Amino acid sequence: MPKMIVDWDTITSFVTDAFVGAGIPREDAEICTDVLLESDRRGIESHGCNRFKPVYLDRIKAGIQNPVTNFEIIKETPTTAVVDGHDGMGQVIGYKSMELAIKKAKEYGMGMVVVRNSCHYGIAGYYTSMAAEQGCIGMTGTNARPTVAPTHGVEGMFGTNPFTLSVPTDEDFDFNFDCATSITQNGKLEYYERIGHDVPSGTIIGSDGKPVEGDAGEALKAMARREAALTTLGGIGEELGGYKGYGFAMFVEFLSAVLQDGAYGKALSGKGKNGENVPFHLGHFFIAIDTDHFSGEDLCRKKAGDIIRDVRASRKAPNAKRIYTAGEKEHEIRLSRKSGVPINESVQNELSQVRDEFGLTQYVFPWEK
Repeated sequence: MPKMIVDWDTITSFVTDAFVGAGIPREDAEICTDVLLESDRRGIESHGCNRFKPVYLDRIKAGIQNPVTNFEIIKETPTTAVVDGHDGMGQVIGYKSMELAIKKAKEYGMGMVVVRNSCHYGIAGYYTSMAAEQGCIGMTGTNARPTVAPTHGVEGMFGTNPFTLSVPTDEDFDFNFDCATSITQNGKLEYYERIGHDVPSGTIIGSDGKPVEGDAGEALKAMARREAALTTLGGIGEELGGYKGYGFAMFVEFLSAVLQDGAYGKALSGKGKNGENVPFHLGHFFIAIDTDHFSGEDLCRKKAGDIIRDVRASRKAPNAKRIYTAGEKEHEIRLSRKSGVPINESVQNELSQVRDEFGLTQYVFPWEK
């Protein structure tokens, strides 16, 4: 069965109602839905509807993620805050944390909020976009399950640890650089497994120090057995700069654990001493820098726009049609997806299952007509 389109109004209402059915307060459910579907709007399908059931609903059902979020500020200054999320919804924790960082930046020029005991918070670029829309430079990062090996190592010791940045511009889209510090991430491999795509060569290293290739599902199983690990940006070894990705990943790990006294490394595996499922206790950080406290938002947007326009106008490689800057492709995908979100066959089955489980009989999906 091919991908089918579900219009935005329908998928938004359905996901929100399902989150509410799982015990999330409606106001929080609307935040979770917006973060989730923003992934699909931008074409980042690894973090959108593909993860709705397995990462969020199933974890709530398993009792390792709390549907009601206790957002507790345990220490605060005019420009900083330390938050304990008590294993609530990562999207709600992320939204409120960046909102607080922006508020502090608007008053004092800069704001930083760090979080402990959170859960998966969706695409990091959502939160930096919040900052850019308010005329702030935004930064965020999160630690994650230990699936990435350090340079010259073969064991997963830290997560895919995205380091994400947004800068407001005068273009139709802001500069939004959202990526993991590993070559690929778990969500992408899960997506590859769903569509039958092989593992790209060099993205995973086996216990023997050699690249793992072939079926993505088998690669994921090897990683679960800790017989393989993802590689950092730059790949295996040092020749192509793998140590650079390693360094950036460690920096994200520090800011996601040190300032807030949070968990790190193997403690984020989601497994207890006897192999039982337990909360992940993830850490995040959020930084907002208000451009009006410097040369002003208008000047910042114009200067940033000039910079990316100069870069895009530079000489292109033979056969290259254009040069992109971060956020541009996502903006174009958003414009192309006005009719709705494309849903692949495996996710179609999951959405129907969720609909039936929560008794949301008012929803009839295109693949059921």
